Amino acid sequence: MTSLADAHVLITGGSSGIGFATAQHALRRGARVSLVARDVDRLATAEDALESAIGDGTRVAAEPADVTDAESFESALGLLVAQLGPVDVLVTSAGGARPGHFEELPASVFEEQMALNYFGTLNPVRAVVPSMIERRRGHVLMVSSGAGIVGVYGYSAYSPAKFAVRGLAETLRAELKPHAIVVACAYPPDTDTPGLAREGEMKPAATASISATIKVRSADAVGKRIVAGIERNRLVITFDSSTAMLAKAGGLLGPVVRATMDRHVRRADRKKSWDQE
Repeated sequence: MTSLADAHVLITGGSSGIGFATAQHALRRGARVSLVARDVDRLATAEDALESAIGDGTRVAAEPADVTDAESFESALGLLVAQLGPVDVLVTSAGGARPGHFEELPASVFEEQMALNYFGTLNPVRAVVPSMIERRRGHVLMVSSGAGIVGVYGYSAYSPAKFAVRGLAETLRAELKPHAIVVACAYPPDTDTPGLAREGEMKPAATASISATIKVRSADAVGKRIVAGIERNRLVITFDSSTAMLAKAGGLLGPVVRATMDRHVRRADRKKSWDQE
């Protein structure tokens, strides 16, 4: 099992949403927590909030960086390690979705989604893992998505990037196990975050209809489950029974999920036709 007591937990995307909630719960378990995010002001606010919550500024650190830029992240990592020591647990929660119809999305969106969600995961992992190998211990938790288990209508740019995160986690799991490093992956469903609100403004009608059937989780609940999964060395962390079943038997359940999505698409198309008449 992974003990968080006095462990250095580094969280990307830690200034809000799932990352910030994970930081809160990690601190409650006795960890030292460092945050990385792009928005300087939001990051400073998050750092202050965490320090106030525990009354101990020595257990919290933050440095701004763009995870899509390897050099930017490595510079921030060096400063955080100098403050809190080598990273024991890495949580890569930086990410975001840009929904839309495939034929309407510009090529730049596909590049940006892969840069943020996949390379924004890969860069921190590549920077942190060598020290873990050297010390022969560590824990890496990559945050994918339910859309990284089964393709979701309207997420042709986002879903493949989250599939790539899943593939990276599954590949490194075996490769890093001999070095006593745990590699796990989390698959949160729709979560009540600022990012989800922005997504809602861009979702095609069929995507919104599909999303309406999924219970939105609070960031706090997702962060709490992530921390519990880390402590128990869960290799796959899910947050509801349907996602758990997909993670275990995606190949068998895929036809059922796709048939359900197809029904939502047909309804949305019919409504669009009626509205145009």
